[in-house]
Amino acid sequence: MDQKSEPAVVGLDPGEADADCVRRTLAGDTRAFDRLVERYQRRVLGVAYRLLGNAQDAADAAQEVFLRAFRSLSSLEEPRRFAGWLTRIACNLALNYRRGRRSGVSLSVDEGDTGLNDGAVPPALVEVSHDPTLTEEVRHAIERAIARLPEKQRMSLVLFALEGLSHKEVAEILDCGIEAVKWNVFQARKKLKDDLAEYLTE
Repeated sequence: MDQKSEPAVVGLDPGEADADCVRRTLAGDTRAFDRLVERYQRRVLGVAYRLLGNAQDAADAAQEVFLRAFRSLSSLEEPRRFAGWLTRIACNLALNYRRGRRSGVSLSVDEGDTGLNDGAVPPALVEVSHDPTLTEEVRHAIERAIARLPEKQRMSLVLFALEGLSHKEVAEILDCGIEAVKWNVFQARKKLKDDLAEYLTE
């Protein structure tokens, strides 16, 4: 007989709601983990896609992320920080996926291909010319520029500017200070602006 899940506790803040699901999962209520999957699958898929640039790879990575999270749940010391812990797993796994396939990517540069296309770069970072003759050239330039960013800057940029997380959330995920995140995002944007100067709209 399937184990029935107890009703979720209402009125909790997101961190406490996550902690409640974590505790229920560890107590044997696997449906509580299903709620965590439903709550965070979009974020995990988004992070994986931003770092891998391929929908199928992102879906495979997301599945592995939740599997690893389930198996390692007992090691989570602060259940209310489940979201950051899960996102950190997603980032690390996606980066490992990318490193593993690096030699087979045609657009790879010294630090590997990000797989990001021009649509993934927010307007706040660069204003790309809409000249159709430059579309492919600009797309490749953006991919290479993001790929050249140091890992901390690239991850800070992806999580803050592309995934919309707060500086505090990114700091928790990357295990660094809020000011470090702000600096990484600032430096990433500055480097992209410099690298893509010839494509910026006057």
